[in-house]
Amino acid sequence: MCLSLKGKRSLTGKCGIVRITLPPGQHGQRRIKMTPYGRQLREKQRMKRVYGMLEGQFRQTFGRAERMKGVTGENLLALLERRLDRIVYRLGFAATQAEARQLVTHGHIVVNGGKLDRPSAVLRPGAVVEVREKSRGLERINEALDDALRQGIRSWVELDRGAYRGTLKSLPERQELTTPSFEEHLVVEHYSK
Repeated sequence: MCLSLKGKRSLTGKCGIVRITLPPGQHGQRRIKMTPYGRQLREKQRMKRVYGMLEGQFRQTFGRAERMKGVTGENLLALLERRLDRIVYRLGFAATQAEARQLVTHGHIVVNGGKLDRPSAVLRPGAVVEVREKSRGLERINEALDDALRQGIRSWVELDRGAYRGTLKSLPERQELTTPSFEEHLVVEHYSK
């Protein structure tokens, strides 16, 4: 399954998942019956990889979502989408989630006027995220911004391209989180055992 982790390459014919249809090896062609537990585990692993998190960090985020009021699965997705590295990616400052994480850890991003180099920081609505003054000339950031503007920016963030600044307008709603589409109820069931 293609998780779109390689940016533009995932959309072309060079994507490894699109080219290779069978698992490797002589036994790759056999059919494997998926159990309910296997589906839950696979969905959790998929969500972890898309958001670039390790198990402990993901479990903590799930615990936080569970303690919040409302539907646990939607709370989990909202928390994951409000992480600083994800907001940097959604604003278009980076072409991939991993690149966004690297921009944050290397200190290229400023939040509400102060340097924040923790990709796991969860932002609140109204937070202003911008590229540091010295980093605005980086070619990768400008290319990623041009690509993001062609593809469109999400409705819960607002981008000012000239000022290299974006704002988290509101919390993302479940209907707005279309790509990739997750079955978050499977993750909730997996952790409920």
